[in-house]
Amino acid sequence: MRKTSYSIETRKHIYSIKVASVCFLLFQFQAVFAQKKPSRLSRELGIAEVKDSTKQSLKDLAKITDYLIISHDNDTTYVDTTLSIRKEYKFNYLRKDDFEVMSFSNLGQTYNSLTYNFQNTKLMPSFGALGKHFNYMEVEDIYYYRVPTPLTELFFKTAFEQGQLADSFFSINTSPQLNVSIAYKGLRSLGKYQHILASTGNFRFSTNYQTKNGRYVAKAHIVMQDIYNQENAGIRDDNVEYFETGEEDHLDRSIFEVNFENAETMLKGKRFYLDHAYNIVQKNDSLDKNHLSLGHIISFEDKYNEYSQSANSDYFGDAFVASGLKDRNTLENFYNQLHLNYSNNIIGDLQFNISNTSYNYGYDKLVVLNGQTITNRLKGDVFAAGGKYHKQYRGFDLSGELGLNVSGDFDGNYVKGEASFKLNDDVFVRASLNHSSKAPNFNTLLFQSDYINYNWQNSFSNTETQQLAFQLKYKELANVTVDYSTITDYVYFAQDDATLQVRPFQYGGTINYLRVKFENEFRLGKFALNNTILYQNENADGVMNVPDLTTRNTLYFSSHMFDKALFLQTGVTLKYFTKYYMNAYNPLLAEFYVQNDTEYGDFPMLDFFINLKIRQTRIFAKAEHFNSAFTGYNYYSAPNNPYRDFTIRFGVVWNFFL
Repeated sequence: MRKTSYSIETRKHIYSIKVASVCFLLFQFQAVFAQKKPSRLSRELGIAEVKDSTKQSLKDLAKITDYLIISHDNDTTYVDTTLSIRKEYKFNYLRKDDFEVMSFSNLGQTYNSLTYNFQNTKLMPSFGALGKHFNYMEVEDIYYYRVPTPLTELFFKTAFEQGQLADSFFSINTSPQLNVSIAYKGLRSLGKYQHILASTGNFRFSTNYQTKNGRYVAKAHIVMQDIYNQENAGIRDDNVEYFETGEEDHLDRSIFEVNFENAETMLKGKRFYLDHAYNIVQKNDSLDKNHLSLGHIISFEDKYNEYSQSANSDYFGDAFVASGLKDRNTLENFYNQLHLNYSNNIIGDLQFNISNTSYNYGYDKLVVLNGQTITNRLKGDVFAAGGKYHKQYRGFDLSGELGLNVSGDFDGNYVKGEASFKLNDDVFVRASLNHSSKAPNFNTLLFQSDYINYNWQNSFSNTETQQLAFQLKYKELANVTVDYSTITDYVYFAQDDATLQVRPFQYGGTINYLRVKFENEFRLGKFALNNTILYQNENADGVMNVPDLTTRNTLYFSSHMFDKALFLQTGVTLKYFTKYYMNAYNPLLAEFYVQNDTEYGDFPMLDFFINLKIRQTRIFAKAEHFNSAFTGYNYYSAPNNPYRDFTIRFGVVWNFFL
């Protein structure tokens, strides 16, 4: 029988998900019955009849293109209720295309990266614990909205064994000037193996405002997130052969012995963010030549990652204590930026900015190891200056960005330039160049643990990267992206030969890294073949490993049915990558580390899916990895961590336009 005993933190989180879901459903119930139902004509056209949610007018018709989504960089799109193969690729826990990562067996666990992008426009080191951050929403992941009528989106997908994944979103314009949006994504999934329960929550509140004359504009958000996992460090070495031989007695994955069953991790964070600006000289129409505005960005983020274990394990070596182990590293980050924007019809758009970052990373205790004291805090202030440029000239779109730390304990700089050209509706070309110098992540510079071999304080040099990238797109027939990167003083995790435990190292040489990605789609009537192929080559001397070839190919059929009342999409997806020295996962650090002992890969993953669209509702059903029983039990997400077996899952995305 599976163990289903949960910690107090887990029970509190499950309870919070239930309360939030009930409150949200009650709110939706009230909202639906407070609005008048649209006419039959409006329902058939798929449009809403209320132009502004405050005026309650049914005379004006709002189109789907009026429901705007605004990104962090002010790029604007609109709500898309269509059903396409891209929607199939994004119907997952991350709600992003997961071609470049390899998911673990349970929903809500970490992902192994199959490729890396070394383009960087950051000046400060990151927190670390990267294995816990795949579902952690950064500033760039938050969107703002402008809607003529209330908009709701409900997302649901089944999980593994017990639990579910749900993401509820609601947005309303209380006036043409003010929008308010609220969302919550919650997950609970028990998983197939022992002690890998995942329970996560992402609460988002965003708003954007502008005065009637448009002089003052503001975007703000509040995000609160917690990502909880039970950790078992994978199946034991002496159980690997039982998995790979496919013995019938071990097809019940819950009977596998794992490395330990008494550890938990929790990543928790909250962020308050405001980006606002005042237009000093306003551009009222296309004939105005000048525009001047003064802007300010303020952001405060407080986060921590905690590893707790009821008793120590030989898996991580000797410990200072025998029971009640708890490692918690925290980061408080307070950011202020003041920027001046000037635009002119001749020179384009210019921005000059100055910023201050006040950081406080570390622990609440000191460690004395081998007569040396390891500090408990990295804290201070960094002042930086930078600028941006954008200009459209004779069909070319030119942009540039730079930043430089001018004072403080961390040096850093970056320069990025990009040029794109759209020859016509069929051909698009883009080229970019990026140089960056940035300090390694905080957890590589300072780490403390109750396990003796997981304590260090390093003075690593900045990692320097240069990347040249090129993209050529021709209709749906070819989308080719090529980037070439050089990385100097690369910091990575690996096993120490002396202790056999994982710690950070810095590679003193230069890594040359090439990526070529090809995407296209062939169509023949109602059938289509969608392909994504990634080729990679690197000379990293075993400090960074990637598969040479990764491919995803989907053969599918799509058609309207029942007098266009239903849209059907069904097909088969193959994902495959060549053998390589796949990174292993260390749950104590929440980091992947390099291993060069065993190669993994060279196994196919086949999924069969049937997707339906009925008005604004998309229904997804998938038989995942249905070939697992007859192509060999050699599929892994990381060493000692098998990939998912065959399973059938389904879900729905439902939009309401009230």
